Amino acid sequence: MKKSKIIVLVLPWLLAASCGGPEPTFEPTPLALEYPDHFPAPQIPTDNPMTVEGARLGRHLFFDERLSGDNSQSCAGCHLQESNFAEPTPYSTGIDGITGEINAMVLSNLAWQKFFFWNGRAVTLEEQVLEPVINPIEMHETWPNVIVKLEQDAKYVQLFEEAFGENAISQDNAAKALAQFLRTLITGNSKLDQYLEGTYNFTASEQLGFDIYNNEQGDCFHCHGLAATGYQMGAFGLLQFTNNGLDSTYDVGEGREAVTGDPDDRGLFKIPSLRNVEYSFPYMHDGRFQTLAEVVEFYNMGGHPSPTIDPNMKAAGVGQNWSVAQKQGLIDFLNTFTDTEFLTDTAFTSPW
Repeated sequence: MKKSKIIVLVLPWLLAASCGGPEPTFEPTPLALEYPDHFPAPQIPTDNPMTVEGARLGRHLFFDERLSGDNSQSCAGCHLQESNFAEPTPYSTGIDGITGEINAMVLSNLAWQKFFFWNGRAVTLEEQVLEPVINPIEMHETWPNVIVKLEQDAKYVQLFEEAFGENAISQDNAAKALAQFLRTLITGNSKLDQYLEGTYNFTASEQLGFDIYNNEQGDCFHCHGLAATGYQMGAFGLLQFTNNGLDSTYDVGEGREAVTGDPDDRGLFKIPSLRNVEYSFPYMHDGRFQTLAEVVEFYNMGGHPSPTIDPNMKAAGVGQNWSVAQKQGLIDFLNTFTDTEFLTDTAFTSPW
């Protein structure tokens, strides 16, 4: 698989010219993300450049249960690597035993995304990572309490100093570090990627699914992007939210409307990436479908008409009438999005 190179520039310590001069100044090590050549370049915030030290700190924070109120749950507790950094249950349960009402989203290829959470209420990763910690039904902690815990750990004093300088333990820097680590969670070595690079040939069933996905018979590409490019619109900045016909009625404020206040956004939810979708079950914002076969059968049914349904859901209330072979072809094609290396890469496991 062709990839851009990881660029690591080790900058020297700036030493004093003579005795009694200034203390050595630490410079963090710039880190360029590694991704396939057929991906567009990610947009990294200028106020949070990628560094080796920042991503390392973020990795420690992501797996640290001290970010929760009772020191029992980490970010990784609801975002499991083997599940594409999601969770194999419809809803997550927080530290107080309270179950949420929405499915944990996958955390892969976030360096290319512009909105976060199912309703897109966070516009940056730096903003998104703060919320689960203070959510009363998730980690149920306060950031001031978290900072006190981190300041009492000599290892964190060192990690923050290496990433951001002296006396750097703060909510803002913790968010920046977590965002840096999450941006390293890049998946791009699936059979689909190999097909795009000319090193893999689809089976007959996969090719059938590819064709249906990319034409009006399947209409998948309208929301998820042309598979021939390897991009999904929801992951690479084009179409971001849709009402895919899950229900015929929605409550006021449900979906994107909660953020925009626009009734035309009622029932619209963020379009997830399909990468590693084989392992990202259950599916939809409420985790209502456990298998890809159920998902395909839902789209074969066509979805439920509603005032805000996506106009590309042309089969809503009518159905697609796909054959058994066509439905299996779609499943087989979706499985070509699986990147087993990503799901087992030890660079993304706990550093503790």
